[in-house]
Formats: sequence, structure tokens, C-alpha cells
Amino acid sequence: MASLIRIRRHARYFLTGMFFLSLAACTIIPSSPLLQVYLLPDQPAAAPSGQQVNWSLRVVQPGTNQFLNSSRIAVQSQGEELAVYKDSRWSDPVPILLRNRLIMEFRRDGRVRAVTNDDDGLPADYELSGDLTAFQGVQHANKNEVLIRFDARLVRASERKIIASRSFEIRQPIGGSSMNDVVQAFGRASDNLSAQVLNWTLQAATE
Repeated sequence: MASLIRIRRHARYFLTGMFFLSLAACTIIPSSPLLQVYLLPDQPAAAPSGQQVNWSLRVVQPGTNQFLNSSRIAVQSQGEELAVYKDSRWSDPVPILLRNRLIMEFRRDGRVRAVTNDDDGLPADYELSGDLTAFQGVQHANKNEVLIRFDARLVRASERKIIASRSFEIRQPIGGSSMNDVVQAFGRASDNLSAQVLNWTLQAATE
């Protein structure tokens, strides 16, 4: 009799445990969506159209505000309100992303004989720096676009003297509603900016 009671007790414990396990399985919170990390798209630069110059250039990570100084992909949704695209990130913080894109443009073009960055600590004849005041998607009532604003400075390194400065503003329409469309628009806008900064730097340094 005692043996039968123990068997019934164990069966009751077993059934109770299975009930709570099944209940827990039904209430597990679904895993969060995967975070998408994007490289900044680029297109190969056109072949250089001039002679190689005999000076070197250091490209410095631009200064920016606290919001843009991250790997978040920013969007300006209402007036001056800034937000971020959900579950999406750049592969690097935005200032580094732009600095590396500019360096790529100069190196592919090939007219500047040596191009370094501020992490290398190597001497250079000129330094390209500036302030990045916008690098975001912008939502309008009838269209969406990417906006990049970059206030560039060209410094003669031996004198620590600014020899030229210029503000660049690029607006690139976003051709669709997907995150990939947004990222591709950032890439085209960055291509446009990089080409303009390259030509301006070559002209300013040789004047």
C-alpha cells in the first residue's frame, strides 16, 4: 500500500513538472531581430585626369556632435528631431566611416603620392580635417533623401595654418523604402562628397 502511494506521489510530481515546463515553453519571449551591420557602399573612382603631385596628405577624423559620433544610422523624421533606423548599424562610427571613405577616394585617384590617417602618426605636408554636421536620412512629406554636410579645412602642416576652407552639402534621393535603399543612397551621397572634396583639395593645395 505504501509503495502504491509513493508511485502515485511521484506520478503527481512528474505531471506537475511537465505542466510548468509546457507553460514556460509557451511564454518564452521571442528572440529579438538580428542587428544588421552595414558597410558604406562605394563605386570605384574614375581614372585620374592630371599629374601626380609631390606632396602628401593626412586625412583626420572629422569632428561631429554627440549624436552622430556613433555607429547608429541617423534619420531626421520631423523638423529638427533626430532618431535612428531600428536594428541597423554602420560597421564603424560615422566620423571614422567618412574619414576612411575620403582616404579611399584619394588613394584610388592616385594623384596624391601618399595619403595617411590621423591614427598613423606619420608626417604629411597637408592635413584635411573638418566638421561633420549632418550624416542622416531625412523624411519629407513627398520624398526621402540622405543629407551630408561637411565643413572642410585644409591645413599646411609645417605652419599649422589653414590655407583653405569650404562647406559641402550633398542631398541624395532615397530610391525606395527598404533599409538597403537607404544604405545605397548613403553610398551615392558619400561618393559625390568624396569626389568634390578630392578636387577641391587638389586645387587648394596647388594655388
